[in-house]
Amino acid sequence: MTTAHFECDKLIRFHHCDPAGIVFYPQYFVLFNELVEDWFNQGLGIDFARFHVEKGLGVPMGSIQCRFLSPSKVGETLRLSLSIRRIGKSSLELHVQGASGGVARVEATLTVVLASLRTWGSVPIEGELREKLERYLED
Repeated sequence: MTTAHFECDKLIRFHHCDPAGIVFYPQYFVLFNELVEDWFNQGLGIDFARFHVEKGLGVPMGSIQCRFLSPSKVGETLRLSLSIRRIGKSSLELHVQGASGGVARVEATLTVVLASLRTWGSVPIEGELREKLERYLED
């Protein structure tokens, strides 16, 4: 079985950067959140807005471990790649890598939790959602 990776290009914009013209590190967390939303919409085929509004489910970050490997600069395109390291009962451990021009820029492990927006508690990952997620599980 070959692991699917979701990839998404993000233009590094002026608003991502500090006065030195490089990405201000908290902005990577915004980019990671956008990546997860894009992955739901484009990779999993799950409308992220409907997932929240109609199904009352969300995937908030439980933890983030991040390594900043090389600066990303305004005007560059950052290619972000996402795969799943582990699927738990109600959480996912995601592996994210970012590179530009073949140079590794950032690497992160994101733990997201499937949560009810009504009760604010975690809910099990089951059925069709689990099946869609398994396509991105690393070997």
